[in-house]
Amino acid sequence: MRAKITYFVLAAVLVVYFVLAGARGVWLIQDGRPVTVVLGAAVLVLPLVGVWFLVRTTQFARNADRLARELEAEGGLPEDELVRTPSGRVDRASADAVFAKRKAETEAAPEDWRTWFRLAVAYHDARDTPRARKAMQRAITLRGKAPRASS
Repeated sequence: MRAKITYFVLAAVLVVYFVLAGARGVWLIQDGRPVTVVLGAAVLVLPLVGVWFLVRTTQFARNADRLARELEAEGGLPEDELVRTPSGRVDRASADAVFAKRKAETEAAPEDWRTWFRLAVAYHDARDTPRARKAMQRAITLRGKAPRASS
């Protein structure tokens, strides 16, 4: 819950920044001089890119959360098999061992979104965020293609 609150606070701060930067860009364009018009247009690009990034990140998080809830309802969430240091950090060798197991599962069933979800968690535990995001995106894509169970 704390992570969601932090996310929404930071997103709200970003939206305020986007509005302020956009207003400044419009103000520069309204000045009318060629240099300020070009600068104003450039300033307007930043909030547009930021909004696009914020929307995509929010969609990704919502989709990943939806998959986690579905997997939890099935009883398929990965168990925490990780050894932790006294400070609570994940032991690297333990994360690597769990990763090897999850990778083998994914190679055995490459079209199952569940294995990709668990692989994404293993990548995250091994502190490989870019690959964790790619694996989670693959799980989201595969889930979108899979037929829904009737309720």
